[in-house]
Amino acid sequence: MDLDEKFAYMATGQPYRDTDAELTALRDQATLTTNAVNATADPETKETLLRQLVGSAGRKPFVNPNFRVEFGRNIHLGDNFYANYDCVMLDGAPITIGSQVLLGPKVGLYTSNHLFDATERIRGGCIARPITIGDGCWLAANVTVLPGVTIGANTIIGGGSVVTHDIPANVIAAGNPCQVIRPITAADRTGYTGAQFELS
Repeated sequence: MDLDEKFAYMATGQPYRDTDAELTALRDQATLTTNAVNATADPETKETLLRQLVGSAGRKPFVNPNFRVEFGRNIHLGDNFYANYDCVMLDGAPITIGSQVLLGPKVGLYTSNHLFDATERIRGGCIARPITIGDGCWLAANVTVLPGVTIGANTIIGGGSVVTHDIPANVIAAGNPCQVIRPITAADRTGYTGAQFELS
């Protein structure tokens, strides 16, 4: 089974051997690339390296240090993606993120999980399920998203939340486990135009 076939199999949610030599080598390469991404302050160099790391990215992706991934190739970013400090993405299965998404400090997106049976876990058994985040979402600081979760467009996930199940679009949700608090409505608008700090 070649590497593409292995990743296709992993995306089915079936158990796989996490200690496979090819997967280990790809993790090591991803670590080297993320080290380079984190070490540079030059935006163009950072974007070039980030594009080499992930499966695909739209316009102007940006990550602050220390950004970490498991493989990188299973991560797909929309336009104007922004990750604040210490973001971690374990992409044993695809992580698909829409456009205009903001991730706060220490957000973790974890598609992979060890098997529950101790003997199988010791043998390196894992499973992975995709994570999808819609356009316009904001995940605040220390949010954890677990395998198989979809978060709908424009939704806000409150700081420190653990997202264990799907969250619909256009809501504020928070907690452990994360639950919908209320919809986002026109009453949440402040009149901000983006021009407040422009010089006359």
